[in-house]
Amino acid sequence: MKLLSWNVNGLRACLTKGFMDFFNTADADIFCIQESKLQPEQIDLQLSGYEQYWNSAIKKGYSGTAVFTRLAPLACTRGIQIEEHDQEGRVLTLEFDRFYLVNVYTPNSQRGLARLDYRMKWEEDFQAYLMRLDSSKPVIVCGDMNVAHKEIDIKNPKANRKNAGFTDEERAKMTLLLEAGFIDSFRHLYPDKQDAYTWWSYMMNARARNIGWRIDYFLVSGKLKQAVKEATIYPEVMGSDHCPVGLDIDW
Repeated sequence: MKLLSWNVNGLRACLTKGFMDFFNTADADIFCIQESKLQPEQIDLQLSGYEQYWNSAIKKGYSGTAVFTRLAPLACTRGIQIEEHDQEGRVLTLEFDRFYLVNVYTPNSQRGLARLDYRMKWEEDFQAYLMRLDSSKPVIVCGDMNVAHKEIDIKNPKANRKNAGFTDEERAKMTLLLEAGFIDSFRHLYPDKQDAYTWWSYMMNARARNIGWRIDYFLVSGKLKQAVKEATIYPEVMGSDHCPVGLDIDW
């Protein structure tokens, strides 16, 4: 099974920058996007062979997630059933026979860490949600989790130590999630691989210089550890300030 995830930073814009070329070439069984920035009725997206599931923010043009899947799910859940977290279209869960798929766009702590306190509450509630799912069947979590976990996951760790996405607090929450039994599929396969990033600032020619952050993930329940066959980053794919990431599962 091949799964892909991509923060498209606005799907309508990404569609003009090669989204369909990558979508068709990738030939994924399940394709997740974050930061769709639209309501589904605002777009006529034809994806032959795929069912489409959307969770949009109440605020138009903001946030949002979607899943395009060849496999028909048993159920679809929008949000984590906590009202303060479910206004921005950030979580979309599909239940399949053998696993849950959770597509997430984690809130950014913002400039000056204005939203860090909220982010900490989000992290606690989101982990609790994942653990509840994991108690019944394995979970695959994908998306923009807005944190570079280790120094190896960011080009300039010292300069970014107190910036959103690399604070000690955010990194500690990711550590807790992994200690609870989830596996970072990319680091599981490539623990020492350097200069592997998924997001680059639009400023200072950062992408061409590969001054980036790895903040897009596929996490899997520990029960799926042996099923992880490949974890891929696609830095050559343009169209967003993020690049796609992939997971190959064989069970």
